[in-house]
Amino acid sequence: MKYTLTTCFLLIGWLFLLPAQNSDPYYFADINRHRNEYKADFLTNPRSPLAVADTAFLDFFPPDGAYQFFAQFERTPEAVPFELPTYSGQKRNYVQYGVLKFDFNGQAQSLNIYQNLHLVKDSIYHDHLFLPFKDLTSGETTYGGGRYLDFKQGDIYEDIMVLDFNKCYNPWCAFSDGYNCPIPPAANHLEIAIEAGERNFKGPKKH
Repeated sequence: MKYTLTTCFLLIGWLFLLPAQNSDPYYFADINRHRNEYKADFLTNPRSPLAVADTAFLDFFPPDGAYQFFAQFERTPEAVPFELPTYSGQKRNYVQYGVLKFDFNGQAQSLNIYQNLHLVKDSIYHDHLFLPFKDLTSGETTYGGGRYLDFKQGDIYEDIMVLDFNKCYNPWCAFSDGYNCPIPPAANHLEIAIEAGERNFKGPKKH
């Protein structure tokens, strides 16, 4: 991968910044702000599975900068569209948009990132990218059906994307039946424990 001089300076700055984020109050504030917005979205979406009282049962790992990575992005323009099954039994049309590669404790990891072929026609969500995954916490401290991350195409800068697992969240199927939640493909099953982001819902699941 080739870097421009500007990209090199940005990467050097980011690399110095990352280790400090475990004690950076600004980073903690950013993650907490993100989580407050996440909770607020449940109260404004008419299809939401949660009411005001239910949001008290949302639970998260403490913010941890060790789970933020500068992942190398590789575009996959020749990928063939496919049907991604959901936990309700329905299927949704997706295409692999690219691959994210990062190192975790010295081990090379990769995750596929996808584009919903229905949303690309939407004027608001046309640049939305979707990353569903499972890891070794799935079914233990986190939802067994996996967790999600959302991005925009603009989050990719010269083949680098910030991959912050502190912002991963549960699908609505973790809170209630009746939703079409995509099942993370086998390619996105990590053999590591991602102890960051949203944990198991503490409240009763609705049926």
